[in-house]
Parts: sequence; structure tokens; C-alpha cells
Amino acid sequence: MKIINPFNKEKENDKAQLWEMLVERDSLAFANQDWDMVKDDFIDDHFMGIHAHFESNPDLWKISFPNLELYRDEWLKQAKEFGKENWIEQPIDILIKVTYLDNIEISRNKALLHKKFAGFAEKSNGEKVPFSWQTIYRCVKVDEKWKISGFTGYLPLNAKTRGHLEPSTKINPVGSSQHISAGPYSPLLKVNANHIVVISGQASIDNDGNILGDDVEEQTELTIRNCQKQLLSGGASFNDVFKVNVYMKDIKNWDRFNVIYRKYFDDPKPVRTAVETGLIEGLLVEIEMLSLIHI
Repeated sequence: MKIINPFNKEKENDKAQLWEMLVERDSLAFANQDWDMVKDDFIDDHFMGIHAHFESNPDLWKISFPNLELYRDEWLKQAKEFGKENWIEQPIDILIKVTYLDNIEISRNKALLHKKFAGFAEKSNGEKVPFSWQTIYRCVKVDEKWKISGFTGYLPLNAKTRGHLEPSTKINPVGSSQHISAGPYSPLLKVNANHIVVISGQASIDNDGNILGDDVEEQTELTIRNCQKQLLSGGASFNDVFKVNVYMKDIKNWDRFNVIYRKYFDDPKPVRTAVETGLIEGLLVEIEMLSLIHI
């Protein structure tokens, strides 16, 4: 998977640096089980890592890493365990696929970053491992270089001030079926939820309005990631999507599109419609999604 920094270094250099540190470099280091790649990205003095244990109630959070050495040891342990699994995708591709970081707040020489993990990875035996949490990083700029001073990790992906944001329930009703040539979608879904989250058509376009991707695979990947970013900001994720509309410049690319699409949606997959149509010059794919959540 091509790694693309969503922030323009010329216009948003600080955010671009932070994204490179916490997404690209951290993912590469973790996939290679190489702490030396990231050891200089931390401030050792006064470092503290808090484990939220997937709880939205702060009373249940614990100081699991009172110093950097303890965090380093746990980081390496998890990296080795992750590397031992027989994934159907390369470890670095999985990490980039499920990692989202676009919420960055900077005030003078301090920064607060919301790094979200959303999606799943599949093992060679068919087991699917979900990723659904977020980490809040605290960073400080020292001598023109951003460093991590601490974090609160393993927070619920979607936390409300009061109570939890529950996932919607999707099922394929007994008897629903489709023809043997059908793609990765459900013919029928029953959904139990009480709030709808709808995103307008997304495409392979960056924050500056530039079209990215040289072929349908790259544009599909970037378009789907843009959809996920929008969903996460609305308190939803791909697990909550029940309807997808796909617009393609050339429907002959349908099979190539599906190879990328199926990596992002677990069963039961959303119902889906796809049409060939005219798109903005340079675009090959546009996608809109509807999701339902419990609040």
C-alpha cells in the first residue's frame, strides 16, 4: 500500500511532521519490530503512558507505563506477537490500512493528537481480528523536532460524555440470497439502530483538492480511507455501514475495485449499488455511504 501523508509539508509542516512520526514511522518500526527507528521520537523525562482499558470512564484508567523503558518493552512484545501471525496481508499494509490520524491540535510548542484504529485484519486461517480503539498523544516541540511526551491509549473508538456509543446490529435474514456472480456485498440486511450517519460522495482527493492515485486500485484505497475518516468523525465506522453507493467511470474496473473494497468490510457486508457514470475529470471512483448507530 502506498503511504500518503494527508498534510502538505509546505502549508502544514508541523502536522505533516507529526503524522509522519506517529503513523508512517511508527507503523514501519512496529512492522519491522525495530524500536531504534522510533526511540528518538520520545521525551524520556516525565514520560507517562496511561492505559484506558477500552473504558470511557476515566476512573478506570491506569498508569501502565510510568517510564519509557516499560513502554518500550511492551511495544516490542506486541510487535513480535503481531509479526508471528500468519496474516494474508503484509503487516505494514495492515497497520496503514487501520490507522487514521487527521485530528491534530497545535498550540505553540504543544500538540494533542487523536490516533484512531478502525477496521480488521484477516489471518490465513480465515480468522478476522478487529481494530477498534484510539490513542490520544501529547507531543512537545523541542529544537524544531516534535517528540512524544505521553499518551492515553486503548480508549474506546467512540466515547460519549454520558454512557457508551453502542454499535449498530446488522444481520443477514435467513433466506436472503444472491446470484453466484455477486461481489462482496449483502443482498439484504436488517439493521437495529436509532441514529443515521450519512456521508456525501467521497473521492481520492486530498485536503488541498488534489486528485491522488494513478489507477483504480490506488483511487479506490484512498477513497475508502476518506470515507472512513468521515464516518469516524460522525461516531461511526465501517462496521456500522449498511448501504454503499459506488460510482465508477468505467464499470470494467469492477473486479479490480472489489479486490480493494473487500479488505475493508467484514461480514455481514453492506448492501450495495454500483453504476457507471461520468465523474469529475481525473476521478475513477466516487463512493457514498449510509450508516446507523446506537446512542
